[in-house]
Amino acid sequence: MGSGLSKSELKTFLEEKSNYYNNRSFIETDPIQIPHSFNKKEDIEISGFLTSIISWGLRKTIIKNAFKMMKIMDNAPYDFILNATKNEISKIKFVHRTFNHIDFRYFLSSLSEIYKYNGGLENVFTPPNNEKNIHSTIHNFKKIFFQISHPTRTTKHIADPYKGSACKRINMFLRWMVRNDKNGVDFGLWKKIDKSILSCPLDVHSGNVARKLGLLNRTQNDHRSVLELDKSLKELNPVDPVKYDFALFGLGVFEKF
Repeated sequence: MGSGLSKSELKTFLEEKSNYYNNRSFIETDPIQIPHSFNKKEDIEISGFLTSIISWGLRKTIIKNAFKMMKIMDNAPYDFILNATKNEISKIKFVHRTFNHIDFRYFLSSLSEIYKYNGGLENVFTPPNNEKNIHSTIHNFKKIFFQISHPTRTTKHIADPYKGSACKRINMFLRWMVRNDKNGVDFGLWKKIDKSILSCPLDVHSGNVARKLGLLNRTQNDHRSVLELDKSLKELNPVDPVKYDFALFGLGVFEKF
């Protein structure tokens, strides 16, 4: 390994750091606190999805604006997307960086369609049996999400791995929904997706740490880098490779590794 650590030493290091950050105190400073403020499965899914979509920039701002989104939906996202009138949705004002009220209004309309006619978010993200990764499912999700008439500008807010994107935000959302352990951070709500096929949410922090540890050579944070990092993490932990996102993120953000 490029870090100078043997494979077993690297695995031990990542396990220790993941266990250190994968606990409920992590929630206090992380956008995952928004879905943790709900109890109903659908509320957790919808709030988690919308929060993940605006998760770029300062974390304090992300959290503040995600809570603002929830307030717009009367802190009942599932009920809101099912029952809000077109008139109510048309009056919504919201902005987070380049995600504005035009995008938010469309997202609410598309989520309504998905829950009314496509079986909900879990159903549209569930891959066919024997899939080795989640990438084609994310690609197909984008098609489903934009199946109704939509503003062209809004399509940029759902990433597509087949267009070269690392899909950091959707991979983070999938980690939240799928990973199941006893630590109380990730929800483990979705039982039909195997956590072994998930990809690490790759961003500037996790990417830099992964390179320093010899897990990633490619310099860009793109889809090809995700494939490379997936391979490295699965060699260390084929059952739950994305567990190490806690280590990579914590080392990068909190320890400036």
